[in-house]
Amino acid sequence: MESSSELDRLLFFEQARKISEATYASNPLDADNLTRWAGALLELSQFQSVSDSQKMIQDAISKLEEALSINPKKHDALWCLGNAETSFAFLTNKEDEARPYFEKAAQFFQQAVDEDPSNEIYLKSLEISAKAPELHQEIVKQGLGQQMLGAGPSTSTSTSSSAKTATKNKKSSDLKYDIFGWVILAVGIVAWVGFAKSQMPSSQLPPLPPR
Repeated sequence: MESSSELDRLLFFEQARKISEATYASNPLDADNLTRWAGALLELSQFQSVSDSQKMIQDAISKLEEALSINPKKHDALWCLGNAETSFAFLTNKEDEARPYFEKAAQFFQQAVDEDPSNEIYLKSLEISAKAPELHQEIVKQGLGQQMLGAGPSTSTSTSSSAKTATKNKKSSDLKYDIFGWVILAVGIVAWVGFAKSQMPSSQLPPLPPR
């Protein structure tokens, strides 16, 4: 059931990406469309290998920067850019290399809040962005989250060591999804709402499948 849901999300956002691409061809100065396009790319990046995911996130960042060049005060683009920088940071397996991305993410979240102070999603994102570097540090320090950071599988053969690693992994995983998963889920919801509010025929885009 879960895999079916993931497939539905993949198909949904791939369709959304294609719609945005077609819209861009006819109107490259549509900042809303560029933002929706980036949101779809961020969701699709979750289904890729680490290297492909990084490329897709960079593509999303490029789209968001283009949107902001059209409208520098576009708060949803600023917020999505914060999410993109956060996502890229979590796919970087060195703390010193990830840190600048986290710092830029916090700046973009703050700018989004400045433009729309009452937006609870922006406020929540700004709040959890302060915890993201700590999570990344824990993952790197403990050697956890190999798939997320592109490292190999665990090679531990000791029963007690495996049990200890599993406990640490669960703790890290819970924290990861509290921060990283929430951010990506929020991106998906906002991207879908953006598509739903756009002027495309409703029949073109199916309902957002559950995560």
